[in-house]
Amino acid sequence: MAGLERIAAALRGKRALVTGHTGFKGGWLCQWLADLGADVTGYALPPETEPDLFSAIRLGEVVRSVHGDIRERARLDTVLRESRPEMVFHLAAQPLVRRSYRQPLETFAVNVMGTVQLLDAVRARGERCAVVVVTSDKCYQNDGSGTPHKETDALGGKDPYSASKAAAELVVGAYRSSFFPPSKLAEHGIALASVRAGNVIGGGDWGEDRLIPDGARAFGRGEPLRVRNPRMTRPFQHVIEPLAGYLLLAERLLGPDAPAACRAFNLGPAGATSVRTLVTEFAAAWGGGVRWEEIPDPEAPAEAPALALDPSDAGQVLGWRPRWTSSDAARRSAIWYRAHAEGAAPPTLRDLFRRDMADWFST
Repeated sequence: MAGLERIAAALRGKRALVTGHTGFKGGWLCQWLADLGADVTGYALPPETEPDLFSAIRLGEVVRSVHGDIRERARLDTVLRESRPEMVFHLAAQPLVRRSYRQPLETFAVNVMGTVQLLDAVRARGERCAVVVVTSDKCYQNDGSGTPHKETDALGGKDPYSASKAAAELVVGAYRSSFFPPSKLAEHGIALASVRAGNVIGGGDWGEDRLIPDGARAFGRGEPLRVRNPRMTRPFQHVIEPLAGYLLLAERLLGPDAPAACRAFNLGPAGATSVRTLVTEFAAAWGGGVRWEEIPDPEAPAEAPALALDPSDAGQVLGWRPRWTSSDAARRSAIWYRAHAEGAAPPTLRDLFRRDMADWFST
């Protein structure tokens, strides 16, 4: 628990702004920050799914929640002025690949210009702040070979979502070079970094066209999970893993060695797991004889067969390392979803997350 206690000491009492707090990762990040004693403000659109994590854990009871669009500059300026954040975590996004084909303009507007609006609002505010921008493992120019990507690899994307995340990384790099150079941090005070996490799973995600939420919905109805392509491999990880990385990064950006952390970091498992393996592990953890079946979708957009990350830089600079297997992630996810399906109260759902958090730091 030493690492968690150190982070708590560094972040306790700090003012934090989390964009996208009504979403999956943003919601759990807010809960964790609040548990650590931070003064948390969330800024996002209202939850778009039913059920949703924000309501399930009654997050509005522990954070100051403000509804607004990340592209609304005047609204952002007001939130920054009123919350006076010492830390900003930018997670607001259009996060779905298949939706990006249906809504490319919306995807680029939110993921690219939303990032521009936030960073420019931080720049205009002109006060000391650590900023963590969350993008995606799909920001790389992926050839589908499965060779783990390093942070220095070329950015790219064949679908609107991936391209928008690559563009967001370019935006971060441009603002860091032009306005927030690490070598002059003492002058401008803005420590800016980005993080590229793997495919994140865990209790509380109800997004559309996502493997584990689709499984939880199907198993809860007593139906088989339909899987399009079980042979694809991805860097699946439990939500606790990247969130711990975000907190470790924020701790570093607030400290005396911040310039070395003003860069991009991969946060993912050292290897990748096939969809087949993950859904098999999730079904086994759910129990009750649930099953999955392969149902090819000829109209599904093309996806790279393999994706992997090299997280070694995060280990060297931040002291972060992946600690759980895909089986661990599937089992912990199933426990949370089963508890929710059985009517567990918000305190119980929060406590399951806190147990996972403590277990991760003690592993």
